[in-house]
Amino acid sequence: TKPFKTDTIVIAPGQTTSVLLKANRAAGKYLVAATPFMDSPIAVDNVTATATLHYTGSLGSTITTLTSLPPKNATPVATNFTDSLRSLNSKKYPARVPQKVDHSLFFTISLGVNPCPTCVNGSKVVAAINNVTFVMPKVSLLQAHFFNISGVFIDDFPGKPPVVYDFTGTQQPTNLRTNRGTRVYRLAYNSTVQLVLQDTGMITPENHPLHLHGFNFFVVGRGQGNFNPKKDTKKFNLVDPVERNTVGVPSGGWTAIRFRADNPGEDFNLIRVWIKVCKL
Repeated sequence: TKPFKTDTIVIAPGQTTSVLLKANRAAGKYLVAATPFMDSPIAVDNVTATATLHYTGSLGSTITTLTSLPPKNATPVATNFTDSLRSLNSKKYPARVPQKVDHSLFFTISLGVNPCPTCVNGSKVVAAINNVTFVMPKVSLLQAHFFNISGVFIDDFPGKPPVVYDFTGTQQPTNLRTNRGTRVYRLAYNSTVQLVLQDTGMITPENHPLHLHGFNFFVVGRGQGNFNPKKDTKKFNLVDPVERNTVGVPSGGWTAIRFRADNPGEDFNLIRVWIKVCKL
């Protein structure tokens, strides 16, 4: 049977979404399909996965027809779904969005090109936050912190990009080399954080997934182009924003999140850039 309606759900890599399915339709088989979403041309598996939802009493021989799926670059469809999500914000489940911010951070997400003696062309593409590419330490950061092991990391990760330019414009910096290091940004226990994640056009704009270990954050705003602190901050949803532990930073755009650093020892991992939550 043909599905009576097509509902679209967008899930970023590593992300989860709770969906309430009402089984109140006529007996039959209903199709569930998943296909990649690409708001910028990148190399991914172009495969559509399908499954069927069988109602009790439906015949096994019933033919299921695949309806037309949205285009793989259907950014308006993805944006409408993402912007429609809200927290419950009830007395039982209040949305405890930080209203005051102790740390206001701005991270640019970009690609770069660094020397690589063992690579074919002598260089390799690397990821960077605020032009810093993470270097994996031989000792874990948490172990180094608790046992005061020196030389493992430096707590000087920049809270803002070292160079400000038109991040999503066509005129990008010609120097694609990044700084390498194991650098962290310390957060005092129970402090509140606002973090704006800005995609850039370095090499190519991409949709970047972000994950916060140990606890959730609130997505208070998102948009296309460069983040404007004077205009965009006024549009933040500080009442009932969606609560997540993973979010996609839109290609050529930005996402703003807020959270309370109340889980000591947890690491905020975004393309191997770390923020340490410490009891000081």
